[in-house]
Amino acid sequence: MVPSLLILTDFFQAAKRALDYATNLAEPLGARLVLLHVRRDSIIDPDLLTGELSSLNQHAVKLALNRITANLPVPVVAEVDHGRVASAVADAVSRHHPALVVLGRPATEETPDELVSTTALDILRTAPYPMLVVPHNVHTTKPPRRILLAVDGEDFSLGQHTGTMRHLLDALHAELTLLHVTENTDPSESGAATLALVQRTGLTADLVQPVRSLSIDAPAPAEGILQAARPTYFDMVVLIARPRSFLGELFHHSVTAQVLLHSTVPVLVLPATE
Repeated sequence: MVPSLLILTDFFQAAKRALDYATNLAEPLGARLVLLHVRRDSIIDPDLLTGELSSLNQHAVKLALNRITANLPVPVVAEVDHGRVASAVADAVSRHHPALVVLGRPATEETPDELVSTTALDILRTAPYPMLVVPHNVHTTKPPRRILLAVDGEDFSLGQHTGTMRHLLDALHAELTLLHVTENTDPSESGAATLALVQRTGLTADLVQPVRSLSIDAPAPAEGILQAARPTYFDMVVLIARPRSFLGELFHHSVTAQVLLHSTVPVLVLPATE
């Protein structure tokens, strides 16, 4: 079966950047794109707090999708759904079984974190699936090669998504660096423990590129991850999201949320299994 990438679009700048990034991923992965536009007709919509909502009518949406798909260098199908984004994504995931769900992060630098669009959180809660969030100001014509995987020192499993991540690393010929944020811990001991932890998941099995380890001393995990995940050094940061981090009421204070909101490189969130 040909793998697919599911991309959300509302035709604004952030969505365009997400589509560009997904297209760069699709070529080495041999994947097709599924472009999904969700018409949110309700006036009670959390996204109204932080950003624009597309007001295009049905005919204009069709024309916009046709214009986008006609210029893409990879196979693509376009779909339109209605209602809440998370529900539409869950439905599309059940039909297409994509490798990743891809969405853009709009400019929210001046907005309090608690009011930032809850689309990413809604998707994680409704349909926990590997989710790639691309900042609105990321612009590149190359697939990511330098990937930072942040782990918290606890055992984890990605279940059915382990194969997806391994295929991604293999197809991209990516350089994988494992990051563990510590506080007053010997970096050499932390690096060895982190490598052993990830090796047990099977993610690094048979990788051609050597796996590196990086330890950063920081008072808070999110602060350390954001310090390390800079465009100068990495093209993407990968987070392991445990169900307790996105099912709880304090998601906006979690490491996952903080990195999603403030990272300057794309963030791939991998839901862990308990």
